[in-house]
Amino acid sequence: METTKLYRPVGLKEMELIAELDYNAFPPRLEWQPIFYPVTNQQYAEQIAFEWNTVDEFSGFIGIVTAFEVNSDFLKKYEIQNVGDKNHNELWIPSEDLNEFNFNIVDGIQIVNVYFTDRSLVSENKGLKDKLDSFRK
Repeated sequence: METTKLYRPVGLKEMELIAELDYNAFPPRLEWQPIFYPVTNQQYAEQIAFEWNTVDEFSGFIGIVTAFEVNSDFLKKYEIQNVGDKNHNELWIPSEDLNEFNFNIVDGIQIVNVYFTDRSLVSENKGLKDKLDSFRK
């Protein structure tokens, strides 16, 4: 099976929900979130995590970059959307397709980078806290 590597910048609360799902799935979208948008490159994911998540109280003032492989055949029905600069590419997965998207994740969700601020909240999940702390410089 061929896979495609995707990335998703998240805040602390979403990362805690991912941890509760054993790093194998993304949590359901909130009512006001009609799409799930993974991005196609780590540089763009890091830009979002650093510029948006670290200044957002809802994100816990922390930007976490996740990476994961998805079955490429499943992704063929979604067009890559460019939303700005040449590397600002993402997929728009309707929230009602998220369960099927999660089913097509191969080998789980990994944390690949974390951006902290002086206001970053700390997870109460010991395992997740340890993973995040391993990225402190």
